[in-house]
Amino acid sequence: MMLLAHIDIISILKTDTVSEGSLGWLLRASRDPMLVSDASGVIVLANEPLCALLGWPVEELLGEPVELLVPPAARGRHAALRHASTGAARAMGAGRFDAFTMSGANIPVEISLSPFQTEDGMRLTLATVYDLRPRLRAEQELRDSEERMRAVFETAVDGIITIDEAGRIERLNRAAERIFGYAEHELAGRNIATLMPPLDRERHDGYLRHYLATGERRILGRGREVQGLRKDGRRFPMELAVAEMRIGERRMFTGQVRDISARKAAELENARLLDGLRVANEELENFAYVVSHDLKAPLRAIGSLADWLSTDYGDRFDDEGREHMRLLIGRVHRMGALIDGILAYSRVGRRASTLQVVDLNEAVAEAVDLLGPPPAVRVEVQAGLPIVLAEPTRIRQVFANLVSNAIKYMDKAEGQVTVACTDAGAAWRFSVADNGPGIEARHFERIFQLFQTLAPRDRVESTGVGLALVKKIVEIAGGRIWVESTPGHGSTFFFTYPKLPQAANTHETDE
Repeated sequence: MMLLAHIDIISILKTDTVSEGSLGWLLRASRDPMLVSDASGVIVLANEPLCALLGWPVEELLGEPVELLVPPAARGRHAALRHASTGAARAMGAGRFDAFTMSGANIPVEISLSPFQTEDGMRLTLATVYDLRPRLRAEQELRDSEERMRAVFETAVDGIITIDEAGRIERLNRAAERIFGYAEHELAGRNIATLMPPLDRERHDGYLRHYLATGERRILGRGREVQGLRKDGRRFPMELAVAEMRIGERRMFTGQVRDISARKAAELENARLLDGLRVANEELENFAYVVSHDLKAPLRAIGSLADWLSTDYGDRFDDEGREHMRLLIGRVHRMGALIDGILAYSRVGRRASTLQVVDLNEAVAEAVDLLGPPPAVRVEVQAGLPIVLAEPTRIRQVFANLVSNAIKYMDKAEGQVTVACTDAGAAWRFSVADNGPGIEARHFERIFQLFQTLAPRDRVESTGVGLALVKKIVEIAGGRIWVESTPGHGSTFFFTYPKLPQAANTHETDE
């Protein structure tokens, strides 16, 4: 009889033509999952959102006890609680409940119960079910986000301090504690001015008042250097960047602080060293000029005397005497060239050079022409060399020294020297190749050092300055130089030269 009564109720609720405000219309119109049960806990009505949430077809729910939707382990307890219910509208459980789906899974829900009585005295209960999974996911994501922010806050290398719009400190991280020497609890609630010397304190308060009154951002979003004040009273330089944030209706400010004491000390030390280097360079330059003048004066006298002796008394010398005179004159010339080379080497990079547009087709041709290669050596310059921004004298010195070396050390009856260029992206790559004696790999680094030569100086006139000078000019311009060689088959000297040299400024480059 009880089952037939439930079926009658279901039939009435399903087939009755209901008005707009009736219970049947409410369940069909609601987007929330709902069901209606009678006094004995049997489901008499359920809507589609409930069936979609729990996976049960409507026809399999109607006439079944509500414990069908309760996890098996909790069904006995649920039935006891239902019988003990007072009948007042309430939330089921402690606000959180697990519902049992047709597939056997438990899903977290919140259920509100609303008992009511029909006109004919039938007691029913309307249960509204809320799926908690979206809210729980959002809460978990919020917890994860807070945990990540907490980790960033606590492990940041820079100090982080949060204050309210009145300038009161709320939080600071461990880095800020180390920087200022305070524990967080010592500063909580105190004004941020505690961490600033008086002058910066007044300036900061003025900035904050001005921003709050006008909205004009003078300090927000900008890093600036200010003075900080440690707990022990010591001042120190720091970088400060301030950002605004809102938490609900509250306006908060976050200050990121970096102690730059070490950097400032390093800058002062660098300035001191650079000033010392500048003074040393000036002294070296003056010394080079003095040495050049003082050495060249007697050297010119020796050279003139040697030339006079060779001219006026050459016929009186025997073979040995003439050889001695030849060696004397050659060494005087070498000494003069060495002094000039040292002077040129000392000047490179110590004076600001004037960069100009240089057509290397003309510059290299002029350098080769001035060298006057002997008939046995053919110098070939690749057509279409680039136009570069360089100091004209220096770039000519580079090519003149490399071609001169190739000619000077040539050991073949028919010598060949080739100057070429390829595009290497941000730089040009030049090469000076010859078919001379070549260089052993163990000497590749040595030949670029000052005063280093591979052939005896009495056999080949060389000061040992040329390649060192070339290396210095190229590297100061931002390029590099190296050699590739096979003994007996010649050498190729390569060097790169930036298309936009480091010394060029934007205006010169545009020109």
